[in-house]
Amino acid sequence: MFRSLHMKLTLILLLLITSLMAVVGAFLTINVSNFFTNTFYQQIDSVFGADQREFVTSLRGEAAQDDGADRVHDMMELTAGKLGIDYRTRNYFVLDGETGAYLNGSAAEGAMPREQSPNLLTARNAVLRRDEAGIGDVSDITADYMDAAIPIFGGDNAFIIYILDNRDTVSGLNSQLFQIIMQALVIGLLISVLLSFPLSKTMVGPIEKLTAGAEKMAAGDFGGALPVESTDEIGVLTGTFNEMAGVLQSTLAAVENERNKLDTLFLHMTDGVVAFDHGGKLIHCNPAANDMLQRPVGPECTYEELFGGLFPFGDMLALQRPSFAEGELEAGDKTLEVYLAPFSDRERGGVLIVLHDVTEQHRNEERRKEFVANVSHELRTPLTNVRTYAETLRDAEGDIPQSTANGFLDIIITETDRMTHIVQDLLTLSRLDRGDAELVLSRFPFAEAIQSVVRSSALNAQQRGHELTCEDLGHLPLIVGDRSRLEQVMMNILGNAIKYTPDGGHIRVCAGCGEDDTVWMEVQDDGIGIPDKDRERIFDRFYRVDKARSRESGGTGLGLSIAREIVQRHHGVIALAPHEGPGTTIRMTLPIAQGRGRQTEG
Repeated sequence: MFRSLHMKLTLILLLLITSLMAVVGAFLTINVSNFFTNTFYQQIDSVFGADQREFVTSLRGEAAQDDGADRVHDMMELTAGKLGIDYRTRNYFVLDGETGAYLNGSAAEGAMPREQSPNLLTARNAVLRRDEAGIGDVSDITADYMDAAIPIFGGDNAFIIYILDNRDTVSGLNSQLFQIIMQALVIGLLISVLLSFPLSKTMVGPIEKLTAGAEKMAAGDFGGALPVESTDEIGVLTGTFNEMAGVLQSTLAAVENERNKLDTLFLHMTDGVVAFDHGGKLIHCNPAANDMLQRPVGPECTYEELFGGLFPFGDMLALQRPSFAEGELEAGDKTLEVYLAPFSDRERGGVLIVLHDVTEQHRNEERRKEFVANVSHELRTPLTNVRTYAETLRDAEGDIPQSTANGFLDIIITETDRMTHIVQDLLTLSRLDRGDAELVLSRFPFAEAIQSVVRSSALNAQQRGHELTCEDLGHLPLIVGDRSRLEQVMMNILGNAIKYTPDGGHIRVCAGCGEDDTVWMEVQDDGIGIPDKDRERIFDRFYRVDKARSRESGGTGLGLSIAREIVQRHHGVIALAPHEGPGTTIRMTLPIAQGRGRQTEG
């Protein structure tokens, strides 16, 4: 309500009038009270003062008589006019000097205060001391009365003349003054309210027009200049405002054009861009930077929080362009190359940071190193065995029995076959990676392919004492795919289950139809299982959970990698499925129809 300038002006005028009337009222009330108080004591002094010794002497003479109280009363009646005695608000009393008891007066005893005032006590003490100058005439502005007590000595008699004014006259006059002041205040407030409207209109009108123009400018409307209606300060301000609007319009247009260019660039950049002002507070962060840093980057983020551990902010501001700094930052599971450079000057500029995601390059480099190491390791063992046994046969010069020599040759042949399998698997993976291994698609019964693989693996399972079971597969449809490749995948999955299940285990093959026109096959076993730490890597090349047992069984560590590549080429998924108890369950899901590839009807 009071945010309006009009209301503020009105309120100021009202407060001014109210304050003025309050000061005048207080001044009048205090001065009226002081006037009556001073008048009262001046009247007392005019009768009992040092200049009126003759009257005081007469009082003392009358007081010395036997009926001194009545005589003093009579003399007081003669001077009542000078004392301002009106017998209504101001009276006099003749009191016993020693006891303070009421003896006579212009009013009855009940008109006196219930408790003796300080002035009366002062006079009584003066009587006890026989001090004729001990007059009690001290003014007490806080009391609701005015009084004076004058001790009178006459012979053996002592009286106190006590004059009391109950201030009713002062109170009445102050009450009338208050009413007059309140009436004047109300009239003054009404006049102030009426005058505030034209006064505020004169001042507020041009300001309201300037405000409306500023709101239009804030909304982007720079059309139409404000009229300059006066030559005073507000008129000058209006003219300056119009000039500022024109300059601001052209400046904003240029800034908007540049900002649109930068926004488009930053929004669609694959690299992250983050900018901080000279105080280290965030001023820009594009979506790519949010994704790379793997955390919400809001306005409350600071340089020290995000990049303080890489380079101190002060050192970055101290760099001279075109110098820059670069480093590497780990953000979650991402590895980022960070390029930092200052922009503008130290007082108004800041630091611009460009982030480049090199996670995949690092992973590929690690995979390449790991792959080369694995290939070297896998080939070195059989090559060492072949060389060892070949050198043994050469150096024996016929001294080795033929049966032992034949055993050595069998080992050489086995190791050679193992190397051949490794090379063949590597060639298969290479062709799949390059896309050279074209699929020969045909329509075939999914159930028939599964049963064929189960029959082929039955003898191997029987030799190990396994119980191999296959559920009824009569409900499975025909699917489109490369049958030989898919049977290779099934054979690999089932073969792994047979190899890695201790003798006398149980292996179960089941299949069914899934949602979205898909089919699936699962191979469950109760073998050694796969630890949690290895579950994410079992499809990596050359990765084996039990390396010793894999080599004993002739495994190369490439079977599941090849299986995953083949299934993915069929737009399917192969993964570990939830499994209760010991063992493993691997599930392969395939679409019933394929969208691309060379298809032949079978």
